[in-house]
Amino acid sequence: MINYSCINQLKTLKDIIRYTTTIFNESDIFFGHGSDNAYDEAVYLILHALNLPDDNLDMFLDANITKNEIRKILYLINKRVTLRIPISYLTEESLLQGYKFYIDKNVIVPRSPISELIQNCLYPWVKNPESITSILDLCTGSGCLAILSALAFQESMLTATDISVEALKIAKKNINYYNLQNRITTINSNLFDDIPIHQYDIIICNPPYVNTQSLNKLPKEYLHEPMIALDGGNDGMDIIKKILKNVKNFLKKEGILVLEIGNEYNNFVKNFQNINPTWVTTINTEKSIMLLNQEQIP
Repeated sequence: MINYSCINQLKTLKDIIRYTTTIFNESDIFFGHGSDNAYDEAVYLILHALNLPDDNLDMFLDANITKNEIRKILYLINKRVTLRIPISYLTEESLLQGYKFYIDKNVIVPRSPISELIQNCLYPWVKNPESITSILDLCTGSGCLAILSALAFQESMLTATDISVEALKIAKKNINYYNLQNRITTINSNLFDDIPIHQYDIIICNPPYVNTQSLNKLPKEYLHEPMIALDGGNDGMDIIKKILKNVKNFLKKEGILVLEIGNEYNNFVKNFQNINPTWVTTINTEKSIMLLNQEQIP
């Protein structure tokens, strides 16, 4: 619990940042939902609570903070430390590739490294971004990958699907925020079950893939996320098997599937010895994202 008696000692923005960073460092919270250290998380939480821009921190460091503002910040710190709630659920927003997305506990916190590939327009596998006219985002969650895809491939129409009705409400909110409602259609569907047959240039999917053993060892922060978006079954391959069984019917002959499997490389190889995908390395991942064309899919 946070000791609110410190309120009289905290005067400036610099004071509250130092104090919050110390509290976060001394706690057993896990960083992995947007930041990887106590200072960055403290600054983000505080600036959000004070409704201050994040690009002019130096300008406000010596500014005095009111007691009510300090109480608001201490309340958020307390929830972060004692309940282990990811910071993005406390602020109801998440940043991915510099873009802001509204979220709540009905969707996982956006963090897919597929976003890095989308920012680069899937180069070199896509030679001409303007040639991409149709994209499917399976398991869209907050809609972040669909939105980033729409912004990257500006000639494309997109379909974003999810099994969760509540997740699609959030996706629609983000789609509307970026004024993409005329280009992104949302469909409530269990994978391909309720999607009209159509051949797409690109299919993107960040499915549930965490295996049962790993799921039981996740830090408490992840337990605030919807299990339906994380749980991939005993070996993490339950959903991936269903995707690979049906995806060929929805992919153009020259189209590509971009599929994230997290840390389940060994389990993938065990289950799909007849598939030899292209493994894509990102800044922080290796053998976590695969690319498949139609010929590579059995």
